[in-house]
Amino acid sequence: MGSDWASWLGPAEWQAVRLSIRVSFWATLASLPLGIFVAYALARWDFWGKQVLNGIVHLPLILPPVVTGYLLLITFGRRGPVGEFLDAWFGIVLSFRWTGAAVAAAIMAFPLMVRAIRLAIEAVDPKLEAAASTLGASRPWVFATVTLPLILPGIIAGSILAFAKAIGEFGATITFVSNIPGQTQTIPSAIYAFLQVPGGQDSATRLVIIAIIIAMAALLLSEYLARRVAKRVAGS
Repeated sequence: MGSDWASWLGPAEWQAVRLSIRVSFWATLASLPLGIFVAYALARWDFWGKQVLNGIVHLPLILPPVVTGYLLLITFGRRGPVGEFLDAWFGIVLSFRWTGAAVAAAIMAFPLMVRAIRLAIEAVDPKLEAAASTLGASRPWVFATVTLPLILPGIIAGSILAFAKAIGEFGATITFVSNIPGQTQTIPSAIYAFLQVPGGQDSATRLVIIAIIIAMAALLLSEYLARRVAKRVAGS
């Protein structure tokens, strides 16, 4: 049975699945600290330009993914201002590399992560944080000991949604890093490539099934954790 499952996907298909998981994992992990910070700022702070920041965070959801990918290419490409600096000083090249795919996936998934975490923070009663502050706790300590435990399920839910979004990212990724088998070809890119060649429909169908399984599992887990957040806050 195990060998049947192992042979269900061909080498090129497994390669795309493994790369997708790798890209999505690092995209989610790398953007999580910034996601928590931005979500907290939008939920708790009042500052000039707050609505502008909120608009920038959600812009990838509105812009065509190809536009986002093009902006990444002209910014982080070898001839782009940031890409040229990273290459010259640190030897880091993002365009047409799996790391660039992770950057593209992180940017496209970032709004979903921030929104889930922000909702979890807004559900926490500010009086709980204020009470800890009156006892002499610093703001970072209040966040670490009061806010963070309460929003942890929301952070997990946001991370899962971001991971699922990163798995399915196509437009920005293929524009920024192309569709190179074994290097930048993720599940959506592989599906597109298989559909362009005769006899590739079966491979594309298998990858579609994998993508649906991953997406459904992520959505169900996210909903479960969201309900836990509501119950936890209601009981606090």
